[in-house]
Amino acid sequence: MYKFLFFFISFSLTAQIRGVVKDSISGEPIPYVNIWVENETIGTTSETNGSFSLDIKEEKLLVFSALGYEVKKASSKSELILLKPKVFELNEVVISIPKKTKELEIGDSKKIHHSQLSGDKPWIYGKLFKFEEKYNETPFLKKIIFYSNSKIKNAKLKIRIYNFKDSIPNEDILYEEVIVSVKKGMQKNTVDLSKHAILFPKEGVVIGLEWMIIEENKYLFEYKDTKSKKTNSFVTYAPSLVINYTEEENSFHFSGGKWRKRSRAISNSGREWDGKIMTPAINLILTN
Repeated sequence: MYKFLFFFISFSLTAQIRGVVKDSISGEPIPYVNIWVENETIGTTSETNGSFSLDIKEEKLLVFSALGYEVKKASSKSELILLKPKVFELNEVVISIPKKTKELEIGDSKKIHHSQLSGDKPWIYGKLFKFEEKYNETPFLKKIIFYSNSKIKNAKLKIRIYNFKDSIPNEDILYEEVIVSVKKGMQKNTVDLSKHAILFPKEGVVIGLEWMIIEENKYLFEYKDTKSKKTNSFVTYAPSLVINYTEEENSFHFSGGKWRKRSRAISNSGREWDGKIMTPAINLILTN
């Protein structure tokens, strides 16, 4: 039996604002920008042509975040948003080439029929992997494994990889956009990172799964009310992400322009998740 976690949202009269996000230098549209009303749970994603819309009833401060660009805050009245490409400071490094003669899978995530819906929010859910000395024998990130449950074919999401600093996810350490399409139904997804030669950071690494609030991911979710026995529905965005319940505080989510640590679930209902952390089902395969 599938179990979905979702939030009921109260609605009020709103006005739709529209805009477009472009590169401040090239003038080209920027697709799949993560957009939030600052400090609120209202957000969206720009489409492939850089356009976006939001239902808000008064002027708000929006936060725009995209891989390879500086974070920008702008008024919701602004129709054109220009993002400045980020300049990466590269420290002197010793180049190592993975041998790929050993593999180690870490994470202990498994496929269970508990999933979390996005609703209409471009959340990023992240799982922290702490560094252990034994990883020195397999110090490169080779593959990401995550589990999804999609109601539609070829739903898209974004992979993000962050270093860990001051107890929260910090800077991207994967500088290339990685968009993954997942098949319909319950799936085990594998993302190959071999070509990036990413070393496991000593401070830990956070693997993020970013929902994309775009038209091609939209669908109508239907469920039966247990009391009235009526079938209800609401618009949401695929894919759902499989979650596990853990004792370890290793789960984070990004919303409203900020990272937050996931708190323990407390419902006093005696359910299996009481007192546990809901964590996206992600594993890593390391290599040497």
